Amino acid sequence: MPELLPEYLGYDRTIAVFSPDGRLFQVEYAKQAAKQGATILGLIYKDGVLIASSKEIDDLQVASEHEKIFIIDDHIALAYCGLVGDARYLTNLARIRAQNHRITYDEEIDVSELTRFLADRIQYSTMFGGLRPFGVMLLVGGIDKKGKHIFELDPSGAFYGWKALALGRGSEAAMKILRQKYKENLERDSAIKLALEVLKKVEKNVIIEILLIEEKIKKLTEAEIEKYLE
Repeated sequence: MPELLPEYLGYDRTIAVFSPDGRLFQVEYAKQAAKQGATILGLIYKDGVLIASSKEIDDLQVASEHEKIFIIDDHIALAYCGLVGDARYLTNLARIRAQNHRITYDEEIDVSELTRFLADRIQYSTMFGGLRPFGVMLLVGGIDKKGKHIFELDPSGAFYGWKALALGRGSEAAMKILRQKYKENLERDSAIKLALEVLKKVEKNVIIEILLIEEKIKKLTEAEIEKYLE
């Protein structure tokens, strides 16, 4: 981001005021913070939705205690890049919303409805002094009666639907590969191999996790992932 001129510094210090050229600097900083996170990706394939994450683990860390993919309900999951605490807070909100919907209406919440709920909460933090934007980007994936879905949410509260998407520090290179190699109606094995190929090329010395959303949600074990890397 270019250096700010002195006349812009007042706009830089508050979330609730636009700069003369229509920017909210704190939101832009939040996006930059989120982009520093390890790469995540999602793609829609023939039978479901795949969500994959890469995570850096110190030799002394317990890998299973460092989650980057969270199950929200039986048909929805999300991954994040950015600040862990922000992601955990939004994940808890999403789980509560999904369960309230299920209890109230006796049916699963639509993926788009849950995504809009999260987007509204994220956007709320861009409107008032004393708050800061969430320093996290979310990838929400799931299946409902309308079909298979992947959504991107950013710190401004905007959300977009995708067929295949990568977020995080390796997203630019990852999206180039996805644009070249992704095809609709990929078989499950082809989707897994593509996800692994992308993350292996854009991240080094990381642990890769893969979650599949079909009729049920399944997280691949390390042994299952290794078979695809052979």
